[in-house]
Amino acid sequence: MKTIDGDLLLLANTGSFEVIVHGCNCFCEMNGGIARSIQQHFPEAYQADLATARGDKEKLGTYSVASVHRNGKQVVIVNAYTQYHWSGKGVLADYEAIRDVFTAIKRDFAGCKIAYPRIGAGLARGDWRVIEKIIDEQLHGEEHTLVNFVSSGAQ
Repeated sequence: MKTIDGDLLLLANTGSFEVIVHGCNCFCEMNGGIARSIQQHFPEAYQADLATARGDKEKLGTYSVASVHRNGKQVVIVNAYTQYHWSGKGVLADYEAIRDVFTAIKRDFAGCKIAYPRIGAGLARGDWRVIEKIIDEQLHGEEHTLVNFVSSGAQ
């Protein structure tokens, strides 16, 4: 896993990555964390999420997708269903769902430049050490990058 500091959405807009992945809940709620920014900057990704069944636990470990064109560049936004609910106590991140969705991402986006934030380790309160290991295992051999958020100041 390559790690850089930056603004994932700005990097996506400039064509630095072909696929960006972010964690979602199964209730089509993108009201916090990077999901909120994605909803605002890439409404196509939010529409893809809304096209799925709200509250369907079967979404865990799957994803919805939107192909977005900005500034003459194309990026695929992957809404990865890595947690069932967006609120509650304790860890909301589902480690098996994270494993399953990254297995699917490797299968479906092999050879693409893939980037993501600390999926499941923010508002979902998952253990990044566990999640990082899962992602590294599932994307072994692929070009993938963790982008630690650092504001660009321009959005």
